[in-house]
Amino acid sequence: MAKENYSLTTEFILVGFTDHPVLQVLLFLVFFVIYLVTMVGNLGLVVLILMERRLHTPMYIFLGNLALMDSCCSCAITPKMLETFFSKDRIISLSECMAQFYFLCLAETADCFLLAAMAYDRYVAICNPLQYHTLMSKKLCAQMAIGTFLASNAHSLIHVGLLLRLTFCRSNQLDHFFCDILPLYRLSCTDPYINELMIYIFSMPIQIFTISTVLTSYIFILFTVFKMKSKEGRGKALSTCASHFLSVVIFYICLLMYIRPFEEGNKDIPVSIFYTIVIPLLNPFIYSLRNKEVINVLKKIMRKFIIAKTW
Repeated sequence: MAKENYSLTTEFILVGFTDHPVLQVLLFLVFFVIYLVTMVGNLGLVVLILMERRLHTPMYIFLGNLALMDSCCSCAITPKMLETFFSKDRIISLSECMAQFYFLCLAETADCFLLAAMAYDRYVAICNPLQYHTLMSKKLCAQMAIGTFLASNAHSLIHVGLLLRLTFCRSNQLDHFFCDILPLYRLSCTDPYINELMIYIFSMPIQIFTISTVLTSYIFILFTVFKMKSKEGRGKALSTCASHFLSVVIFYICLLMYIRPFEEGNKDIPVSIFYTIVIPLLNPFIYSLRNKEVINVLKKIMRKFIIAKTW
């Protein structure tokens, strides 16, 4: 027993979901359909933005990057999760675990920055419309997008590097459906105090900065909208922000539910399902179904496709 207790763990067993065969089949089908719809929706939105020149504006460039990150998040989590439903051992290696967490952290951090960039873009468009093309130039847009990915990549590498300093010599059963940071801390024989401290040092400023940017932008937007005399103008201004604001609210509600005191057990699984699987599914529909410009472009492409097929 002593030898077994102190042997280092190089692979984990994912035990986040039920062992009941019928429920496993049902969950597999549900998550498989969600995964397909998520990938088609997000990658379709990326292709749509790339194909249509009139969508080559800052708002849609940020939206395309957001859809790309949602696809990255879904690809990092769902395929391995689907595999565990029919795998007898449900094993994930330590290297796979670190790669999975890296891409998840990259996607979630990039989402924070991109939602803040989109909020700033809406602020400039509504509060300073005459200076929009100056304040949101293509150069600045490119710099913001590149900066987002560089910062997100650095943030992810820091936390993966800190995870690699931990030794796992307790149970190798990971009480989750993917390699999340809190379940890994629970299995660590090394005190994760430094890791937790680095989360506050690096992650909290990102959250404070992005949330502050979103809130400040929308406060100014609301003041500007309420000053508008035209009801039509107010309606149009609010409609341009509605999709983004809904996406922000859903994202940060999940984030605040996730950032809570350290808990034992699998109580964080429902929240994790929402921010790793449901949000990437919802975002393309939130932005597409409520956006007349995207719908018009999609109709235009569909008409061209139908005409090409008939000829």
